[in-house]
Amino acid sequence: MTTDLKSRRLVLTRSAALIGAASSGLLLPEMARAQSSKIRVGLMLPYTGAFAPLGVAIENGVRMAINEQGGKLGGREIEWFKVDDESEPSKGIENASKLVQRDKVDVLIGTVHSGVQMGIHKVARESGVLNLIPNAGVHAATRSQCAPNVFRTSFSNSQPTLALGEAMVKRGHKKAVWITWKYAAGDEAFEGFKESYTKAGGTIVKELGLPFPNVEFQALLTEIAALKPDAVACFFAGPSGAKFIKDYAAAGLKGKIPLYGSGFLTEGLLDAAGPAADGIMTTLHYSDSLDTPRNKTFRLEYAKAFRMQPDVYAVQGYDTGLLLIKGANAVKGDLSAKPALYKAMESATIDSPRGKWTMSKSHNPVQDMYLRVVENKENKVIGIAAKGLADSGAGCKMS
Repeated sequence: MTTDLKSRRLVLTRSAALIGAASSGLLLPEMARAQSSKIRVGLMLPYTGAFAPLGVAIENGVRMAINEQGGKLGGREIEWFKVDDESEPSKGIENASKLVQRDKVDVLIGTVHSGVQMGIHKVARESGVLNLIPNAGVHAATRSQCAPNVFRTSFSNSQPTLALGEAMVKRGHKKAVWITWKYAAGDEAFEGFKESYTKAGGTIVKELGLPFPNVEFQALLTEIAALKPDAVACFFAGPSGAKFIKDYAAAGLKGKIPLYGSGFLTEGLLDAAGPAADGIMTTLHYSDSLDTPRNKTFRLEYAKAFRMQPDVYAVQGYDTGLLLIKGANAVKGDLSAKPALYKAMESATIDSPRGKWTMSKSHNPVQDMYLRVVENKENKVIGIAAKGLADSGAGCKMS
C-alpha cells in the first residue's frame, strides 16, 4: 500500500470514529471540555536584551503567587503562553496579536517597556482581552486611554517623583535642577516632580535633558556645577543610571550638591555604581530592606524558589499574580464573567510585600511611597514620603 493510500485510510477511519462519537453525543462536550478546561495565560515580556532580567523577575513573581494557590486560578488549571517582546515597540501590536488571536489567551500579562505597552494596549482595547500591566508606567494606559479590561499593578511614571518634591523641600533644598532623558518616561517623571516640588515651595532653576539613550553627561554636569543648586533631582534607570551616578561623583558634585531621584535610579545597579551611590535619596513603592514580616517572608520564599534575590520587578510580578487570583477566585475561574471579574479586581486590597495597596478608579495602584537612602549598596527605608499616593487618572473615562 502506498503512503498516500495509508494516509487516506487513516483519515477515513478517524473520521468514522469521530462521526460515531458525535452521533452518540460524546464528542462535543468532550471537545468543549478539552478547549475550556484550562485558563490560558499569556506572558508578553522581555526575555532578551537589556530588560531581560526584569522580564524574568516579573514572570517568577507571577508564578510564585499562583504556585502559592496550588498552581490554579479559581480552581482551574493553567496553560502558559510566552512571547519575547524584545523591548521593541514596532513589534508590540504584532506580538500581542499572536497571544490574543493565535493562542486565544484569557489574560495577557505585559509588559516592561512603555512603548511596547502601547501596542499591547491597542490590542487589549480592541479585543477586550484582560491585560495586566506589571511594570510599564506610561500615563495613557490609566489616564486618557484607560479601559475596563486593563489593570496596572506597578506605578505610573509620575508616581515616584510625585512623592519626591516635599521630601526635598523638608530637607532645606528649595532650589533644584532637574535632569533626565528627553523621552516619554522622562517627561512623565518630571510632571510628578514639578507638581510636588513647586507645591511644597521649591523652585526648579533649570531643566536639563539629553536624547535617549545618550549617556554623555559631562557637559550637563559642568552646567550643574556652575548653577550651584541646593540639590539635583533626576530620572535615570538601568546601567545608564549607574554611569550617571559615577559621573556625578567624578565631576566633584557628590558631597556638594545632594542627588535625589525616582527610585529606579538606584534599583538593581548598586553593585555597578559602587561607593558613588552612597547618600543618594530616592522615592519608590518598594525597597528590598522594607522591615515587615510580609516582605521578609516573601524574600525568603522567593530566594528558595528561584535561587536569587527578588527586586521591585519581582514584587510587581507577584502582585500581578495576587490580583489575578482575586479576580479568578471571585468568578470561580470563569474569566468570561467580565463584570464580576472586573468588580472583584477593582475592589481588591492586595497584601503585598510592598505594603497593602488598593486599585484606583482608573486601575492604577494607590500605594505608599518610601523615602530611601543608599548605604553600603542597600536602599534603606528612612520613612514614608507619601501615604496612599494615587495617580491623578486625568482624562480617564471608563467606557
